[in-house]
Amino acid sequence: MFQTHPLDLHEIRSRIASSLDLKDLATCARLSQDWNDSFMPPLYRSVVLSKHGLSMESVERNKHLIQSLKIHNSAYENLSLTSTRDKVVFSVMTSSTLTTLDLRGNSIESNGAQALSEALKTNSTLTTLDVSHNSIKSNGAQALSEALKVNSTLTTLLLGYNSIRSNGAQALSETLKANSTLTTLSLWGNSIRSNGVQALSEALKTNSTLTILDVSHNSIGDNGAQALSEALKINSTLTTLDSKNNSIGDNGAQALSEALKVNSTLTTLDLEDNSIGDNGVQALSEALKVNSTLTTLDLGGNSIGDNGAQALSEALKANSTLTLLDLERNSIESNGAQALSEALKANSTLITLYLRDNLIGDNGTRALSEALKTNSTVTLLAQCFSNDHA
Repeated sequence: MFQTHPLDLHEIRSRIASSLDLKDLATCARLSQDWNDSFMPPLYRSVVLSKHGLSMESVERNKHLIQSLKIHNSAYENLSLTSTRDKVVFSVMTSSTLTTLDLRGNSIESNGAQALSEALKTNSTLTTLDVSHNSIKSNGAQALSEALKVNSTLTTLLLGYNSIRSNGAQALSETLKANSTLTTLSLWGNSIRSNGVQALSEALKTNSTLTILDVSHNSIGDNGAQALSEALKINSTLTTLDSKNNSIGDNGAQALSEALKVNSTLTTLDLEDNSIGDNGVQALSEALKVNSTLTTLDLGGNSIGDNGAQALSEALKANSTLTLLDLERNSIESNGAQALSEALKANSTLITLYLRDNLIGDNGTRALSEALKTNSTVTLLAQCFSNDHA
């Protein structure tokens, strides 16, 4: 008969701690020093600092235990002096355990970004930094760019809605040429426009680590799309490109289609809300006939009609990798739906097709329903009947 060793008290307390919520953890941690030693680490592993939560002093005292920290705007505003706020950020960043820092919506501005930059130059544990909605502007982006030239641990940087404009994007592009650890970069809503994305595209031609790039809501236009296309013809690491709401139009779609014919790594492309019409979709459809890596294509909120749907249906008959196609909020009518239904009878890889807010009517709906009787792979065909016309 095997004998098992009894658990020591520390292990018992540790097992109890793993099953408790934060309130109970805090109560147990106050019982005694022994209990404190067992219950404090999980209590501080992931911390949300808010107006009525843990004090800044408590966070400072236990920062060696914190792995993930989110600072709410209410707590940040309690620190009235900018210099005090910067000192707190710098102090937290000196922790040897912190891996995730979320500063979204705190208006840290360029001074706060400068403090972050100085801390990042010596920090060796942080992997994720979110400073979205902070008005860091181009000066803040430039400061962070300098830090990333020497930092070797950060993998995710989220800079959405910071008004960094083209100058900030250009600074970050210089960093991407040297940095070899960053894998995710989000720059949505920063007014970087075509000049900014052109600089980023040049960096993508040499960068070999970035896998996710979000440049949505930046008004890059067809010139920006052309620059991204040239980068994608060379880049071999990017897997996700989010370029929604960028006014790339048919010309931009045609440019990206040329890249899709030769690119072998991109799996997700988001072109939602880009004023793409049938001509642009016809070009993308030709690319889909030869592309063998793209799995997700979002074309929602464009100006695709029956001709575009017909072109996509021909592409789906030949394509064997696309699993999700979003065509919501377009101008596809009955004929377009019937064409897509013919493609569904032949295609065996598409899993999800979104068709909400089109005008496919009863005939189109019946054709799609008939196709689903023989198609064995589509598990979600989402379409809204309330706005359809017969």
